[in-house]
Amino acid sequence: MVALPPATLVAKRGMAMTLGSVRITTLVDVLRLRADVTPTRSAFVYLENGRDESAALSYSELDFAARRVAIRLQELGAEGERILLLYPHGLDLIVALFGCFYAGAVAVPALPASRPGHFRERLDAILVDAAPRFALTTAAYADALAGTSLRIEVTSDLHVAAPWNLLPAWTPPHVDPASTCMLQYTSGSTSDPKGVMLSHANIIHNEEMILERFEHTQETVVVSWLPLHHDMGLIGMIFQPLYVGNPCVLMPPVAFMQRPIRWLQAITRYRATTSGGPNFAYEMCVERIRELDCEGLDLSSLEIAYTGAEPIRAKTLQRFSERFKPFGFRPEAFYPCYGLAEGTLLVTGAKKRCLPRIREVDANALEFENLAVPATPGSETRTLVGCGTSPPTQSVRIVHPDTLETLAERKVGEIWVSGPSVADGYWNRIKETENTFRARTAGDSESPYLRTGDLGFLDHGELFVTGRIKDVLIVRGRNHYPQDIEATAEASHPALRPAGSAALLVARAGIERLVLLHELRREYVLGPDIAGIAAAVRQEVTRHHGLQVASLVLLKPGALPRTTSGKVRRQHCRAQLIAGELPAIAEDSHGEPIARAGPNSR
Repeated sequence: MVALPPATLVAKRGMAMTLGSVRITTLVDVLRLRADVTPTRSAFVYLENGRDESAALSYSELDFAARRVAIRLQELGAEGERILLLYPHGLDLIVALFGCFYAGAVAVPALPASRPGHFRERLDAILVDAAPRFALTTAAYADALAGTSLRIEVTSDLHVAAPWNLLPAWTPPHVDPASTCMLQYTSGSTSDPKGVMLSHANIIHNEEMILERFEHTQETVVVSWLPLHHDMGLIGMIFQPLYVGNPCVLMPPVAFMQRPIRWLQAITRYRATTSGGPNFAYEMCVERIRELDCEGLDLSSLEIAYTGAEPIRAKTLQRFSERFKPFGFRPEAFYPCYGLAEGTLLVTGAKKRCLPRIREVDANALEFENLAVPATPGSETRTLVGCGTSPPTQSVRIVHPDTLETLAERKVGEIWVSGPSVADGYWNRIKETENTFRARTAGDSESPYLRTGDLGFLDHGELFVTGRIKDVLIVRGRNHYPQDIEATAEASHPALRPAGSAALLVARAGIERLVLLHELRREYVLGPDIAGIAAAVRQEVTRHHGLQVASLVLLKPGALPRTTSGKVRRQHCRAQLIAGELPAIAEDSHGEPIARAGPNSR
């Protein structure tokens, strides 16, 4: 095996990275290099049920399979066109992606969602927005595209090796690294996903940032269950291992969701050094993995257990560390980070092999003054987890969302980002692109910034995320972060599921009142003590936040609308609640009930 040196970063947009002496400007260059230098080395292994190996690809096999797809797309005249990719989670999606890159086409991944209703809604939105001319899919999903004007190519087993002598001539496309190569659709915190226009240059720069922050090497082993069409799963768990040249083991998200122990068993089996997911994934492990399932578990190989994509709870990190310390897990393996699709993926990352930085801040100063100052004895506190720093090739600022002034450290404002990883904008949305990707601070003529819509502050250069602008609950002039209220309520009673709630403001009689939606643990679904649960929730929310809960709505596990990456869609929750589309198991309300208990609520 030939060891390739890590890439040397050239910090200027549109310029090339280098791997050793080889010029790298596109993902095509990356895969061709891997196939030339380490052709037989394992690139991806797939565990169909989260346990058994069902498919695998070496670098040369992936290169060959991508060329086969590219040749067909070139025959169809698809160069420069948008290609919808509708595949189940698996290696065929990876082949189809690189087939698009090898053909000089624009890939539009649209992995089917696990819930049929959400799948149809999201697919229709992507079809309207992207307006692709072609689609690559399987026979199982071809019917979903029936009646469209798409040229549909039905494929099967793209990852299966074929004889080399049957491959017609492939013409490598002329690819401008700065041109769009993929539309990465946002995870859908609203029902209107937007297509982020990513170029090869964006992706290559972000892969270099991940490499630098995570300190990956060719000896790194990655295990992932994350959705392959989402930024964390695609940019972080597919393109990054390929960029570095290390093996990656994949399993379908449903295998993890059904049995979280499968994730940890795969880490054990393959001696994974990097793995992770959103906060809820670690909560699920603590909640649903039994002691008898842990026989033979060994997490000592983990160097990085990244966490991001949703608010990171210090309590979750503590619970997971304590629960799995006997099985070799080290707390310093936790790696908090922050990113978003509009920034390709990574924006900030923690320092490897260090305990996460936890800040106890004064709740009143945070909520009344937007100021993060250390909590004093006896004061109400909020616990925040640092998400690391940004590399020097990228700029992160905290900006007042209304006055557009750059704020000092420890002042809470909107997180703005500028650098080569920031995408060019949203596909076919000129106004939204201008507002989101072309922002400038007051009196500043420097390069434009990306407005993330997230709130946070910097402390000695480290980013602490406090919430989303659109999710902040403003009550009597005080800013309340919903995740803080949700965490307080969840801890108030054992019947409430951790990371399974939504705090909302709903207008009643012309006044906005606090409504809490909570999923129940499975063992409490039948005959819950609604009065006792509500009393505990109200007491703790009032004590810690000074708020009155107008209504508590209890739901069955999994009933809260979530994005494809697992985040609770709070705005969608509110819309469904008001429309009577969110079936409730029970409700305790001061006044007229809001939710409607439906026939399928139990």
